[in-house]
Amino acid sequence: MDLETLKVDRSKSPARIEFGPGFNAAIPFIDRHLGEGRGPKVAIRSAAGEVTYAQLAENVNRCGNALAGLGLKRGDRLLLIVKDCPEFFYLFWGAIKAGIVPVPLNTLLRADDYRYILEDSQCAALVWSTEFEGEVKPALAAARTKPAVAQRVEGISAEMSKASPALLAVPAAATAPCFWLYSSGSTGRPKGAVHRQRDMVVTSQLYGADVLGVREDDVCFSAAKLFFAYGLGNGMTFPLWAGATSVLLESRPTPQSTFETIERFKPTLFFGVPTLYAAQLQALDKAPADLSSVRACVSAGEALPADIFRRWKEKTGLVILDGIGSTEALHIFISNRMDDVCPGTSGKVVPGYEARIVTDGTSEAPVNEPGRLHVRGPSTAAFYWNNPQKTAGTMLPDDWLDTGDTYVRDEKGYYHYCGRSDDMLKVGGIWCSPIEIESRLVSHPKVLEVAVIGAPDTSGLIKPEAYVVLREGAAPSEALAAELMQHCKAALASYKFPRKIHFVTELPKTATGKIQRFRLRQISDAPAEKTGGPR
Repeated sequence: MDLETLKVDRSKSPARIEFGPGFNAAIPFIDRHLGEGRGPKVAIRSAAGEVTYAQLAENVNRCGNALAGLGLKRGDRLLLIVKDCPEFFYLFWGAIKAGIVPVPLNTLLRADDYRYILEDSQCAALVWSTEFEGEVKPALAAARTKPAVAQRVEGISAEMSKASPALLAVPAAATAPCFWLYSSGSTGRPKGAVHRQRDMVVTSQLYGADVLGVREDDVCFSAAKLFFAYGLGNGMTFPLWAGATSVLLESRPTPQSTFETIERFKPTLFFGVPTLYAAQLQALDKAPADLSSVRACVSAGEALPADIFRRWKEKTGLVILDGIGSTEALHIFISNRMDDVCPGTSGKVVPGYEARIVTDGTSEAPVNEPGRLHVRGPSTAAFYWNNPQKTAGTMLPDDWLDTGDTYVRDEKGYYHYCGRSDDMLKVGGIWCSPIEIESRLVSHPKVLEVAVIGAPDTSGLIKPEAYVVLREGAAPSEALAAELMQHCKAALASYKFPRKIHFVTELPKTATGKIQRFRLRQISDAPAEKTGGPR
């Protein structure tokens, strides 16, 4: 097997990608670089040191052989509860090259979720970083079915030291299962999205190379972790596809740790989420940070408010390219770009993908009318593992994917996020987006974060209510609640202002940073620290 199993014509827009028989994704992402003379180049930088492309390729081979030596066979699932470190790369690509299916898991889950996934995936092996053992061990103990192999990363590293540094890639196919990603579980139990061998090539070329322009001299730093579909592209597949360098941060990202990492390793591309950008702006108000190496910032995971875009540009001189992707689509399929930015929108469709907004089944909504966003493209997951009902509801006929998001497309082709489809509000008989209200509230200088939901008033009619996290130094009060309501009334249609303001210290989120509005709707009694509503 060689590189003839993959041909990319970059003269076309979008690039034309052809996969031959036997295609295995480890060849272009790992082995290719040795043939192209990139062996001495640094592939990974972190506080732990540097890894060259030659060292990466050798360790991938050793890991693939070590996993096979432990009894794992072609098609077996390998669960990874592993921090962002070089070993993540070795395990992920070593498994793929050996024909094993890696399944990176959210490292912030609790034991019960891990137990569920252990049972649901029917995995043959589980590998974890020591930091997560407090949740992993109870999950293993409680699981009704247990993997034959369960080891810490250190145990696999010991096996790698004894394994051969040579490994031939197991022939696969472009559409064969390659890896799984479990959804964040924001609306229920996590679901295992089965991705194909071709999918990482598609996202790395169509978005990473063609839209973002990732090139060989780039240094990529993703605050979003590798277990997250967004982080997997940012921090691993995009730099590997381009022959660039990845910067890894093992710990949970904070404004301080991300700024320290940027100042130390000088990335050219930085990938964050709206919550982090908001916190970083607050930190920059106290102390400057050297971001001079960064040429572009990217955001996904939640819609980026236009005010955060504006303040970030004023403070740093950098634009944030907002976009929307999903676990099921693997990465961003609608995006702003450096020469075409519209703040407060998700941008335009990434070439190579298609999008439609539907109101009834497959009836397309008119321009400027809200509807459910469907996307179609060559990186979407094949199905959900062991969940035919969810598969049928999400993976639609003709390869369309129902994102579950409500969007509006304007006359210029920009896509405006309105919230999850079940988050939309009907106020006075008129559809209302919580995102629009949130964007207005977050533009207030005392507001850090906001989530808006619909709640019945004393007459049983649905009205907007806002849960507000204040910036440091701001104190909740009845006067501030009234001020925020007036702030909304000054710029929004009269029916859109929040009827109640609840001041909270934090918002419920998934581990990947998405606000869980459904949890706010489930609260029958408002938080203890609040203003504007009954206690």
